[in-house]
Amino acid sequence: MVVEAHRHCAICGKPIPMSESFCSDQCQEQFQLRQKQVKKQRNMLYVVIAIFVIVWLAFMYLR
Repeated sequence: MVVEAHRHCAICGKPIPMSESFCSDQCQEQFQLRQKQVKKQRNMLYVVIAIFVIVWLAFMYLR
């Protein structure tokens, strides 16, 4: 028994042809939404770190 070459959908895991990345438009939209959320969280982390560094520097130089 030979299994045809395939990939799996990044969201739901269904087998799909090698030339495709997602099994449906819905899965592609869900993936893009997750990517936007990850980017937003990463940017918020950078902002928090920047604020922490600025406050730390202010305390260091204002003593």
